[in-house]
Amino acid sequence: MSNQAQEVREALGARLRAFRKDAGFTSGRALAYALGWPESKISRLEHGKQNASEQDIKDWCEKTGQQEHVPDLVATVRHIDELWLDWRRQLKTGAEARQKKALPVYDRTRVFRIWQPNMIWGTFQTADYAAAVFDQAVSFYEFPNDSEAAVARRLERQRYLYEGNRVYNVLLGEQALYSNVGGKAVMRSQLDRLTALMGLARVSLGIVPKAASTRVWLGHSFSMFDDKLVLVETFSAEMSVTQPREIDLYTKAFALLKQSAVYGEPARALIRAAHAHFEH
Repeated sequence: MSNQAQEVREALGARLRAFRKDAGFTSGRALAYALGWPESKISRLEHGKQNASEQDIKDWCEKTGQQEHVPDLVATVRHIDELWLDWRRQLKTGAEARQKKALPVYDRTRVFRIWQPNMIWGTFQTADYAAAVFDQAVSFYEFPNDSEAAVARRLERQRYLYEGNRVYNVLLGEQALYSNVGGKAVMRSQLDRLTALMGLARVSLGIVPKAASTRVWLGHSFSMFDDKLVLVETFSAEMSVTQPREIDLYTKAFALLKQSAVYGEPARALIRAAHAHFEH
């Protein structure tokens, strides 16, 4: 979990501890007895070692006479949940809702900084490539198959490539050109799409060659939206980073990755080589 999520959880725990003491429960054991909880749960919540559920908050506030704080603390719990959203929860009704949720973020962003070491970034994907990605996700996470609707929502993002005063700084690892998503024909079309996007004045597309000297761990993919939000995806969850000092680290990482990237004709040459690979 991000440092920000942990800090919020610890701050919540401190408030709960203060409520306990103000109510005359001098020890966690006393409150645990009153609530019928294990004593260890009180300690974990107060020290930010465990996420509180909304019912935990309601029970704690009721027992300590702090019911007026329930709405505020429940909002805090929900905020922590938003900082670390597991994919199974996000995708339980299908992928379209998650794609729709992203549109307002794209609408208000003016500067994008994207790092994708192993696959093509979503906004640059063709319909066939995106469909193959969602088919993989349906199989892996076992959520309802709404791939057609999800693809349509993902393609909606592409209008922002042509609207407003936006700048797209996108870095792909060379592996992204070769990760076979959807088969050879899909990959050839996708690589053609990348070449076309390089012609847009607002798009800066760099490729980090597989043999490039690197100045930072290539790590996981991340997407930066202005200097306000970074989204990091893992196999299990999506993390939202909003803490300024954490965003600064991603800004630094992106700058170092750029130093390993090639642009213009050298980048086109790498794309052509990948295209030739999928012609055989």
